[in-house]
Amino acid sequence: MGALDGGDEIGYTDSELPGAMKKGTAMNGSYDQEQQTGDAASGGHSCSSVKSFLKKTIWHGGSVYDAWLNAVAAQVGQVILSMPTSYSQMGYKWGVFFHLFYSIIGVYTCYLLARLYVEYRTRKEREGVDFSTHVIQYHEVLGSLVGPWAQRAALFFNVITVGAVAVVQIIACASNAYYLNPHHDKRTWTIVFGAISLLVILLPTIHNFRIWSFLGVLTTTYTAWYMFIASITHGQTPNVKHSAPINLETFFTGTTNILFASGGHAITIEIMHAMWKPAKYKYVYLACCFYVLSITIPHSVAVYWAFGDELLHQNNAFGVLPSSNARSTGIIFMIIHQSVAFGLYMMPLNFMWEKLLGVHQSPYIYRVLARLPVGLLLWFLALAFPFFGPLNSMIGALFMSFSTFIIPCVAYLITFWTPKSRQNEAEKPNKPRRIVGWRGMVTLNFLVILVIFVLGTGFGSYASVLNIVDQVKSFGIFQKCYQCSP
Repeated sequence: MGALDGGDEIGYTDSELPGAMKKGTAMNGSYDQEQQTGDAASGGHSCSSVKSFLKKTIWHGGSVYDAWLNAVAAQVGQVILSMPTSYSQMGYKWGVFFHLFYSIIGVYTCYLLARLYVEYRTRKEREGVDFSTHVIQYHEVLGSLVGPWAQRAALFFNVITVGAVAVVQIIACASNAYYLNPHHDKRTWTIVFGAISLLVILLPTIHNFRIWSFLGVLTTTYTAWYMFIASITHGQTPNVKHSAPINLETFFTGTTNILFASGGHAITIEIMHAMWKPAKYKYVYLACCFYVLSITIPHSVAVYWAFGDELLHQNNAFGVLPSSNARSTGIIFMIIHQSVAFGLYMMPLNFMWEKLLGVHQSPYIYRVLARLPVGLLLWFLALAFPFFGPLNSMIGALFMSFSTFIIPCVAYLITFWTPKSRQNEAEKPNKPRRIVGWRGMVTLNFLVILVIFVLGTGFGSYASVLNIVDQVKSFGIFQKCYQCSP
């Protein structure tokens, strides 16, 4: 591995980078079959130059800007549609408070994950391990740094977390398409978009998401500001009421949906591995959260202000906004984004499945075929449980609270508990971390664990499970058209 720079950053030159991280190349070996063929397959120098330019422009995404696009596309998506409902369950003040509070905790725990990744990678590459054709994943980092029990725990919680988030994207696509064309029920739309979403198995790794994540950011930005402007211009509905908070069940259902929205760093490790300079990711994610807050708080407040308690019975904000060309554009844009987000969250499952089957380093076509059962399973689950709003809350409370908040805190403490481990850590403390000190880090980690366990896992699980049970009783699984107009 390249030499360590000062502060909290590891600096690489192109010549020092392992194959998986070299600027201007994709994953070596089987991870980019087109790269293997090289310019020799080109018909001439001009054709070769064009191919090289296109690859560098739209295919090889390892910069900090690509990481930011991937992080934003993963962090904000269909929660734009359900966030106003969370505000209607909590009220303005509590909605904004928890929005900011969980985002701050999310930034902190993502920082811990980023530190753990760099520590793991540094140790392994000092041992001579080559990651040029192997994607490092969350459970592998924890298994090496903490122990087998941590690897099993991380694998359990993260498989369910990223799998459920991927499922929710298909459900949200169907829900949005129904508002665009109600002549087909949501189950039909789920079948359609489940099939379309399977195409993401063709993308080799997150390193190849540049153009798609750009579209994801563009579409969600438009949708959030469209909802803000449409709500303000529409004005408040006659006799609008803002009753929240009504009871503890709905209040904590709302908070756990926001917890879910702040857990986009479930795929932190995979995004970092796609970067040329992964140690910069902690700054990337901070910028990501500032941007996400800037587009989600205004639209959530505005939609709740305009429609009030009406949102309690509608998990998708498109359901309360009046029909217009701008609304139709927003719906189409969100469908595009959710297809991108599905790919981002499905990718870690693809890698896990490839490794289980022993084809992770096999030729591209074998890996694509191996991924197909993963996509089919997610498609089936989307058909079975079509209520994405309540699912968001349940995922956030039962699984994301552990995978992206509690487990990183525990793993960090164990990894750097001894003075010797802190003395030999790959990233030397920068000034802010030296000011906080080890005791301060320990205190912060225990506070995060306590707060998330009580508010998220405790009260949040109680409220979200009751809510999801009510939905199953009211609508049933494999519902043909959940929350459709009579």
